[in-house]
Formats: sequence, C-alpha cells, structure tokens
Amino acid sequence: MKQLPHTHSCFVCGESNSIGLNLRFEADGPVVRTRFTPRPEHIGFKQVVHGGIAATLLDEIMVWACAVQTKQFAYCAELTVRFLSPLRPGEEVLASGELTVNRRNKIFEAKGEIKDRDGKLLATATGKYLPVKAVELADMATDFVGDPGQIMS
Repeated sequence: MKQLPHTHSCFVCGESNSIGLNLRFEADGPVVRTRFTPRPEHIGFKQVVHGGIAATLLDEIMVWACAVQTKQFAYCAELTVRFLSPLRPGEEVLASGELTVNRRNKIFEAKGEIKDRDGKLLATATGKYLPVKAVELADMATDFVGDPGQIMS
C-alpha cells in the first residue's frame, strides 16, 4: 500500500481543517482505500450518518482513484450514489474506489463503495470527473502536505 499525499484545507483530507474528516488515503495498485469512523456530529437522523457525508466520502475516494491512475486531479461533474444501508456514528467503515474509464484524458469515470467492518456493502457510487486545468493546478499544489509529484504529472 502506498500512502497518498493530503492537503492542509480540504474538508475530507485536510490536516488543518478543524471541522473536516481528516482522512488519509492509500493506493494498492489502481484501488484507493481509506477508513472512516463517523462522529456524532455527522448524524442526519438519530443514529444515522447523513447521506451527504457518505456521498462526500465516495466522491473523494473516486477523485483520488482518478488521480492515481491518470496522474491528474479532477473535479466531479456527475455523482450517482446508491444508499443500501445506513452508516452509524462510531462504527468504522472502509471506502474504496477505482478508475473504470479514461475517455482520452477529457473525462474520467470511477466507481466507489463503502463497506462495514464485516464486509457488508453500505453504499455504492459512480462518478464522472473533469481534469483540473493546468493553470489551476499550480495553485492547488501549494496546499499539499507531502509530495503531490508522486501522483501529478
């Protein structure tokens, strides 16, 4: 497993974002993974993690999957999430994602999933991603902790 870089400010991986999820990602070949334990402040309904938190986790895991395989960061253009069973605060989950299609480096398609510790599938997603333009990338790179060069071209 290869540890991936993270940022200072990102809601999902930012180490300086005091209200963020503060997650770290690792790659095992084309598959990107992270572990996440939702906190009580992530609740929507009583004892159910808000679906937006789960969708955010799936989006982020697919962004990293695209970056690992294409050496480019990308913005989400379309996200489809299927919620199968609720995430619960205090219960660790495993999220994984991978690139499924690279359409000539103009659009990337990815899939992601969230499972509980027992391997039960809780949510799945597919997404379409547009590469970040080179002019935006230089500024974006200044927010990284660690070497984004291992991913970026």
